[in-house]
Amino acid sequence: MTSTRLINSVGIGALEWLHAHRDGFRLEEDVDPEVGFLERFKPVGELALVCAVLFREGVAGSRQAQLARQLIDHAWRDTLDGGRMLVRGQRIEPLSSIPFEVYLPFKELGYSHPEIERTFRLNHRLESYAALEMTPVRRLGLSAFQRRFGLPPQPPESEVLGRTWLGRTPEPWTVEGHTAYDITHTVFHLTNWGEDPDGLPAPLAGYLATWLPAWLDDWLDLERWDLLGELLVVDACLPRPTLDERAWEGFAAAQQPDGAMPAMRTMPEAEPDELFDLIYHPTLVAAFASVLATSRVLTELAHAPA
Repeated sequence: MTSTRLINSVGIGALEWLHAHRDGFRLEEDVDPEVGFLERFKPVGELALVCAVLFREGVAGSRQAQLARQLIDHAWRDTLDGGRMLVRGQRIEPLSSIPFEVYLPFKELGYSHPEIERTFRLNHRLESYAALEMTPVRRLGLSAFQRRFGLPPQPPESEVLGRTWLGRTPEPWTVEGHTAYDITHTVFHLTNWGEDPDGLPAPLAGYLATWLPAWLDDWLDLERWDLLGELLVVDACLPRPTLDERAWEGFAAAQQPDGAMPAMRTMPEAEPDELFDLIYHPTLVAAFASVLATSRVLTELAHAPA
């Protein structure tokens, strides 16, 4: 089994970097809506999801918990202006699901904005909202978020799953980068970001148990750290995680002394704002993988024979 100290150290370093660079979670208020005003909202939603997992699992030390709370408070208060930027974003792109997806983890962490919630409930009744064309894994995620918000999923997750790549359990050697990300997010949505491993249907859990070790080896050898991190999260979402020692050691070795994680191979050279955009996601993934794997290791140790 991989060392708990090694796994946990990855998360501590990642959270330290994210906290030190929290101003990178910024919005571009003057951007032309035609080029995507809401694109910069996605990192904020991803940050909220990771912080929610950290609080839920309860394995973070007091320093980590403090950093996470400061991060999420900063994102809500300063980046989203107490939710008012979500209202503005929804007005600019009325049928976009991004404000809803960003808002939900904040709501689950105790933040709220009544006006944006009224807008979401109105949108949910629109036929146009249900008819938005999305990839199956995006539709699965939106249905899962609707359920968690207290709205009837449109369509139910069970109807969408069979249209995803993972839901069809195709030839495992055909996996490539985009497909692998779809696999990881299918697992995240089915297990509620690792909270419920039993939410993964048994045939899919068996398929992943068989083939995930080979995929971990592949992306470790390719030094694709962002994707390897997401696959390590998938492993921690399985009913019986492997906590692959070789993959975790390689992943930890790629992390920089300040806690940043490159997306692939080595750290890119760029100006500070551009560098943040290039590495915030793999660093968030490192924090996510660490807290979930640490929780699984501690659970296994607690249930091990004396």
